[in-house]
Amino acid sequence: MMKKRIHTTILALSIILLTVFSSSFNYTLAAKPNRTGPAAPTNLKAAVVTDTSITLSWNASTDNVAVKSYYIYRDNSYFASTSATTYTINNLTPATNYQFYIKAKDARKNISTASDIISVTTTSPAQPFSKKVVGYYAAWSSYSGYYPNQIDPSKLTHINYAFANISSDLKITMGYPDIDENNFKLLNELKMTNPSLKTLISIGGWSWSGKFSDAALSDASRTVFAESCIDFIIKYGFDGVDLDWEYPVSGGLTSNSKRPEDKQNFTLLLQKLREKLDEQGTMDNKHYLLTIAGGASSSYLNNIEITKLSQYIDYATIMTYDLHGTWDNYTDLHAPLFNNNDSSPQYKGSVDSSVNAWINASFPSDKLILGIPFYGYIYSSVTNSNNGLYQTYGGANSISYQKIAENYLNQHGFIRYFHSQSLVPWLFNGSTFISYEDPQSISYKTDYIKTKNLGGAMIWELSQDPNEVLLNTLYNEIK
Repeated sequence: MMKKRIHTTILALSIILLTVFSSSFNYTLAAKPNRTGPAAPTNLKAAVVTDTSITLSWNASTDNVAVKSYYIYRDNSYFASTSATTYTINNLTPATNYQFYIKAKDARKNISTASDIISVTTTSPAQPFSKKVVGYYAAWSSYSGYYPNQIDPSKLTHINYAFANISSDLKITMGYPDIDENNFKLLNELKMTNPSLKTLISIGGWSWSGKFSDAALSDASRTVFAESCIDFIIKYGFDGVDLDWEYPVSGGLTSNSKRPEDKQNFTLLLQKLREKLDEQGTMDNKHYLLTIAGGASSSYLNNIEITKLSQYIDYATIMTYDLHGTWDNYTDLHAPLFNNNDSSPQYKGSVDSSVNAWINASFPSDKLILGIPFYGYIYSSVTNSNNGLYQTYGGANSISYQKIAENYLNQHGFIRYFHSQSLVPWLFNGSTFISYEDPQSISYKTDYIKTKNLGGAMIWELSQDPNEVLLNTLYNEIK
């Protein structure tokens, strides 16, 4: 009887211990964290591809313990690791296909499964430009949704950011402080795609040339202005400075400061800038660019020392557009390449006559960059005669090439005409006249650039051709 009670007691104790152990074991299993690897990285893509490099980016992996690093595999072999979610592989072979995938490793050394595999081909080696292609990016175009990162940098050698202003203390200042810094960042990121691209800050323009005369007035004011330009381009990553003074001595807005001595002071201002840029360039082992945007008229040339200033600048972009526009009494051709024999009720001018004026004034042709407009002028209530050319009109405005192509070309009864001597097109439907540039006229202008041994072409301005119809023509014809 005693033995039976002992066995019963032992059995009861065993059941109790087994229950406690089982509960503890189950609790341990429930409390133990999941020791499987982190989730695989997602959305792996090639963010930037050049002829010798590929920049990968991906979405961060998810895990209950932070991911410590990402393993990068190239062509099924481990290649590198990083703690970031981007990585650039350099020294690749042009026009070659590579495959990549990513794995994540967490702090417990658990490794995820692989991301999706992507296949990326490096581009063909970049072909050097035979001429410069300078595009202006207008700051205000970002207000309407066209940002610097929408520019194709492979088709340009230089981009001028328009515009910076001159403050009351005669220093350069941002023109659009609410958007400029972000635009500067996006603009300079284009150099990841085209490392040869140069970016310049353009100062002044039609609206902000009012203080140039004051800044150029004395050695002290020139020094203040020049040193502020150096500080600005170093801070924001520009490769140079473009002066768009509209205009020395006379012209421009009536509110602008103007002096007869602007003619000499403009040269002295450029000399001071060249001096300061070279000083900084010596420290940085780099050549900083100095350029100007010059007028197309003979009066502009009379108001500058063209034979002196050429030694200080890398090149001049000549504004060979607005040769006719809304200020005229009659419709006319916006930027005719050559003068024609037409009977016209108003003055005549051409790209060719402007270029010849610069060259005849001893400006080096290879430093002269020909301006090409990516916009035109639209005139309403036009007299229905001579296909709308040289006629009176009721009202007029500028219009981008994009809007011309989308809303007028081959629509609403518009007929395209092309001037056999001036080599530019226009549209007319019986009451509305549009003077503009198109691929055919740009092709003639690129031929002209080569024939005259000019330095290249300048575009005003890039947002007016976001689909790059004109830019592609210019690039293909001039490279």
